[in-house]
Amino acid sequence: MSEPVPTWRTRLRSLGADLSVHIGAMSFLRRWLVLGALLGVIAGLGAVVFYLALSFATHVFLDLLLGYHVPTPVAEGGRFGSVSLGGRAWLLPVIVAFGGLLSGILIFTFAPEAEGHGTDAAISAVHHNPRGVRARAVLVKIVASALTIGSGGSGGREGPTAQISAGFGSLLARVLDLSPTDGRIAVSVGIGSGIGSIFGAPLGGAILSAEILYREDFEVEALIPGIIASVIGYTVFAAFFGFKPLFGFVAAGYHFNDPLQLLWFVIIGIVCGFVGLLYSKTFYGGVDLFAKMPGSRMLKPALGGLIVGLIGLAIPEALGTGSGWSQKGLGHDLMSIPLWIVLLLPLAKIVTTTLSIGSGGSGGIFGPGMVIGAFVGAAAWRLLEPIVPGITSDPGPFVVIAMMACFGSIARAPLAVMLMVSEMTGSFEVLAPAMVAVGIATLIVGRFDDTIYRSQLRSRRDLPGARLAAGMPMLGSIAAAEAMSKPRLVLSAGERATQSLQAMAAKRLGGAPVVDEKGVYLGVVDLQQAQSTGLEEQTTSGRIVDPTAPSIALGANLDSALEALMTSGRNWVPVLDPGKHVVGILSTGDVVRAHRDALRRSLLTSPQAAAATTVIDTRLDERSVLVGRRLRDASLPPGAIVVTLQRGSEVILPRGETALLAGDRLSIIAPTQRSEDVRRLLRAQPDLAAADGAGSG
Repeated sequence: MSEPVPTWRTRLRSLGADLSVHIGAMSFLRRWLVLGALLGVIAGLGAVVFYLALSFATHVFLDLLLGYHVPTPVAEGGRFGSVSLGGRAWLLPVIVAFGGLLSGILIFTFAPEAEGHGTDAAISAVHHNPRGVRARAVLVKIVASALTIGSGGSGGREGPTAQISAGFGSLLARVLDLSPTDGRIAVSVGIGSGIGSIFGAPLGGAILSAEILYREDFEVEALIPGIIASVIGYTVFAAFFGFKPLFGFVAAGYHFNDPLQLLWFVIIGIVCGFVGLLYSKTFYGGVDLFAKMPGSRMLKPALGGLIVGLIGLAIPEALGTGSGWSQKGLGHDLMSIPLWIVLLLPLAKIVTTTLSIGSGGSGGIFGPGMVIGAFVGAAAWRLLEPIVPGITSDPGPFVVIAMMACFGSIARAPLAVMLMVSEMTGSFEVLAPAMVAVGIATLIVGRFDDTIYRSQLRSRRDLPGARLAAGMPMLGSIAAAEAMSKPRLVLSAGERATQSLQAMAAKRLGGAPVVDEKGVYLGVVDLQQAQSTGLEEQTTSGRIVDPTAPSIALGANLDSALEALMTSGRNWVPVLDPGKHVVGILSTGDVVRAHRDALRRSLLTSPQAAAATTVIDTRLDERSVLVGRRLRDASLPPGAIVVTLQRGSEVILPRGETALLAGDRLSIIAPTQRSEDVRRLLRAQPDLAAADGAGSG
C-alpha cells in the first residue's frame, strides 16, 4: 500500500491553489498590496530574529569569553565599548577561528548555498530561479552568520536578513504559482525590504529592490511593491528597537553654502571609486584563492577566522560589523582614534571581510562597505582639516558622503545607497554635494566594469529568455493554450517512486509533473536526479518532488512561458488551469513551432507581404557549406534574415557570432525572388516553405 503525501504539504498546496486564483485575478496594485505587506512583515520579523541572534552570539563570544565589549551605534544603545582587548586577548584568534569552524560545519553539512554573502545569492535567484531559494538555506544562513560575525568575523548583518525575506518571496512564488515576472519581483522586493528593515532605511530599501539587480538598469516593476514591503518591514523592526536613525542625527548643523566645498567631495569621490574597486578585487581574489586551496571546505572559514583574529589583536576595530566604530568616526570621538588606525582601517576591513566571508563563512558585505567608506572619509577629514582653510570642523559630512560613494559605486546602486545612508544618519542636508562624490566614484567603477555583486546582470536585456523573446516578437500574442500539447504522463504523489521512474523510463521521459490526490500540481520529478539518489521501496513520488519547478498558467502568453522555460533547467514546463490542475505540457519546441506558425499566418494575411516574402524552415544538412560558419560569414542573399535557430531542445538567439552546426533548424525570412538562392546555399530541401506558394501566385 502506497504511503500518502504528508498532510501539511497537501493542505499548503491546496490553500496556495485557492489563494492563487484570487490573487491572480487582482490588479497589479491590489496584488502587491497583499504580497508586499506579507513580504514586509516577514522582512521585519526576520530582521528582528537575526538581530537578536547576532546580539546573543556577540555577547557569548566576545563579552563573556573574551571580556571585550564592542562599541554600538546610537540606535543600539551607543555603547562606547572597551578601550582595549584586555588580559584575555590571546583568546581572540581561537574564538574567531572557532566561530568560523562552527559556521563552516553548519553550512557545508546542511546548505552549501548559504556560504558567502547572501545578497548575491538572492540576486542570482531573482534572475535564474526565483522559486529555488530553500527554507533550509535561510535557517542555516541565520545561524551561520550569527556565529561568523558574533565571534568577531568581519561581515554585515544585511546578508542574512535579505535572504530571509527573499526566501519568503521564493516560497510565495512556489506556493501561489506566481508568474515568472511576479516571482522575480517577490524575491527582489525581499532583498530590498530585508536590508531596509535591518538598517532602518525604508526608502533606500525600496529603491534598492529595483536598483540592485542590474549594473546599468532599473527594475521599475519592483518599485511600488518595494515601497510597500520596505515601509512595513521597517515599521515591524522599529516597533521592537525604536524608530531613531541607526547612527542618530549626523551633520545636523552642516549646510552646503559654498561652491568651493565641492572640491573636497570631488577628491572623496575619486578616492572612494578606487577604494571600492580595491574592495571588490581583493574580496573575489580571496574567494578564488580559498577555492583553490586544498582541504575540506568546512575547515577554510576556521583558517580565515584564525587570521582575522590575529589581525584583530593589532586592529580590533576591524572585527565584527564595525558599525560602532563608524559611529565614532561620525563625530568628535574620531579624534580619540589614533591616526594610524584611521588610515589603515579601510584596508584592514577589506582584508578581514575577505578572510571571514570569502573563505566560505557567512555574512553580508554591505555593512563592511559602509565601514570602509566611513573611514575613508574620516581619514580624508583628519588629513585635510589642519591644512586646508574652510574645511568643516565636523567630520560627519566627510564620513557620510564617503560611505555613500564607496559602497554605492561598487554595488552599482548609487541612488539606493545614497538614500539609505541619509536615512541611517539622518543627514539629508549632504545630498547635494554627495551626488558629486557618488557620481564620480560610480563613473570610475563603471570605467573598470566592476561590481561587488557578481550576480548582477548588465541590463534587463540580459535576462534569461529576453534575447530570445526579442528575436521572436510575436510570442506576446500567442496563448499557451494554443501551443501546448497533451501531457504524456502525470504522476500521483502517493504512488511509489520506483513505479513512477519505471513509467517515465518506459515512455522515454526525463521528468513528469506530480499531482496530489485532488489533482493539484505539486511539482516535478526529474528522472536523472531521482535515479542518482538511493530510493527506498516505500518512498513515494511526493517525497522526491521538486516544488521549485516553474509552471505557467493556461491563459499566459508564450513570452511568459519562454521566461519560465529559461529558468526551469528543463526543456518543458507544465501548464495549469486556474485550479492548479495539469492540463498540458509546453516545450521549447512547442514555443518555436507556435512562433513559426504565427509568423507564417501574419505574412499570409498581408497580400503584399505574402507576395514579396518567403518563410523557409529547414534543418541544416551536413553537406551544407554553411556548417561551421558563423552567421555573419554565411553570405545569405540581401534581405534574408534568420529568425529562429533551434539546436536539439535548445533555442538560440541568432547572432552574428553564432556558429552553424549540422542539424540546426533554421527559420529564415527571405524575399521571394531570393528564396531559391537561400535553398541552394543551404543544400537541403526545406521541411516547409509556407507563403512560397502564395508568393508565386
